[in-house]
Amino acid sequence: MRIQYFAETDTLHIWLAERQSVESEEIAPDVVADFDVDGNVVAFDIEHASKTIDLTSIETSALPLLATRATSVPAS
Repeated sequence: MRIQYFAETDTLHIWLAERQSVESEEIAPDVVADFDVDGNVVAFDIEHASKTIDLTSIETSALPLLATRATSVPAS
């Protein structure tokens, strides 16, 4: 899973799987789900993210991780 915030559009994108999206559907106001060829959800876009969710922190719980991997993202 990968999460990225795009300040220029105030959009939060959450990739659930690294599969190609072939269809998108707005499932709630300002929330778009992306689906793969088999109809599985592969990502979500949350528009106007800073106005609807707290972007100052992220918390995870009980993820079945074998090792922690950190990647750096260049500051924009």
